[in-house]
Amino acid sequence: MKNILIALDYGPSAIKVATKGKELAAQLGAKVILLHVVAEASYYSSLNYSPITGFDSFSSMDILQEDTVEEVRKAAGAFLERFSQNISLPDAERVVGSGDFADEILRVAVEKQADVVVLGSHSRKGFEKILVGSVAQKVLRKSELPLFIVPIRNS
Repeated sequence: MKNILIALDYGPSAIKVATKGKELAAQLGAKVILLHVVAEASYYSSLNYSPITGFDSFSSMDILQEDTVEEVRKAAGAFLERFSQNISLPDAERVVGSGDFADEILRVAVEKQADVVVLGSHSRKGFEKILVGSVAQKVLRKSELPLFIVPIRNS
């Protein structure tokens, strides 16, 4: 295996996912590619954005302007740069994707010739699972690549 793609979100689980991916890469002698996907503008149109914590709570915005979406992409790039330094992967390739989370993870994995994709799987229940869905489930259904799924338990 030569390339491991690690898909990250802004959540605290990113550290656990990246650490497991980093361990796998070290064992296999593989190159690490860190990916953060920025969703379509409509996804962010009802969320409050903080450059420190990312998107969290709902607001009454109607639609994001194109320059705001570009700011989100820049913030995601800065996040990946800081994150790669903090987890001692300064040489990791950093990619900011955009679009549907699952589709973009798989598109970038193919483009970067990833041999395995590492991502987290949150244990959502009930209405939240229906509303939010599961990126890991979508990737699992669509992927032809091996996946390394890190379970994330909500406290």
